[in-house]
Amino acid sequence: MPKVNVLDLNNKIVGEIELSDSVFAADVNEALLYEAVRNYLANQRRGTASTKTRHEVAGSGRKLWKQKGTGRARVGSIRSPLWRHGGTTHGPQPRDYSYKLPAKMLKGAMRSALSAKLRDGELQVVSEFSLSDHKTKTMENVLGNFSSPKTVLLIDNIENRNLKLGSRNIPGVTLLESKDVNPYHLLGARKVLISEVAAKRLSEGLAK
Repeated sequence: MPKVNVLDLNNKIVGEIELSDSVFAADVNEALLYEAVRNYLANQRRGTASTKTRHEVAGSGRKLWKQKGTGRARVGSIRSPLWRHGGTTHGPQPRDYSYKLPAKMLKGAMRSALSAKLRDGELQVVSEFSLSDHKTKTMENVLGNFSSPKTVLLIDNIENRNLKLGSRNIPGVTLLESKDVNPYHLLGARKVLISEVAAKRLSEGLAK
């Protein structure tokens, strides 16, 4: 099992934690990561793009002139797709883009993402996010201790009001519970700070 240092909010080592080999030291499967990110983005799509067909655009359905004898092209309605302001042919209609990814694939992608982050030194375990207050400046000082880049993912399993309020106004900082974390979130963050409780939860839950 990989042993990882446990840090306090001043980035000082206060202990050590053993994590599951199958979760934090697994082979990185890039194909699984691609499928997991593709699935997450597809599920976020609202699918509300819509165009009006000839039955929905405004305009009379009356035949403009008789079929024969005028010398002009035959026409049945001003709402024809051939006319300006007419309906759209084969345009986009509201649809559901979401689909379900098999749980086994999602777990495999999570293992790959966590292993990649730990391997690259972008994942650190914090004993607990015990902030003195809920001020944004306090949270910014904590992130400064970890030399945090522009995108940071905070993972905690305990209801923490100070952490929630202190981090919500900082651009690029995302706070999630371990049950809500997706490979998309892990890959999109340059730094992952995870509480010791959440690390144990992920290590036990994904090892099954």
